[in-house]
Amino acid sequence: MAILITVAATVSAAIHVLFFYWESVVWKRPTTWKRFGVATQEDADASAAFAYNQGFYNLFLAVGALLGSILYGVGFRDAGFALGLFSVVCMLAAAIVLMTSGRGRVGAALVQGTAPLVTVVLYLVSLSTGS
Repeated sequence: MAILITVAATVSAAIHVLFFYWESVVWKRPTTWKRFGVATQEDADASAAFAYNQGFYNLFLAVGALLGSILYGVGFRDAGFALGLFSVVCMLAAAIVLMTSGRGRVGAALVQGTAPLVTVVLYLVSLSTGS
């Protein structure tokens, strides 16, 4: 079960690192801001500081999920479990918030939230089975 949880958490983290890259590194490229539904370069420039900040939130959650998996894997099971679970639950909660922000955001929320949801379910199964 630990391997499945680690894989799911790593996929969750990778998706959030990608969002970090888009939002904090290449936000002002038209191919990036158009992906997020931003209409013009002017709008992208106006929202750049917000996107930069949001990208780092995604990166921090990704680091938490990865660090939790590493800690769990090297024997710090309680700390790794707590950190990893907290990180993916935050990812899942953010996806739910995104989904509630408008019908046009459902697809993005599914991309953002599916791997964390799988990870949370695996964590819960692990808890209930003791594995």
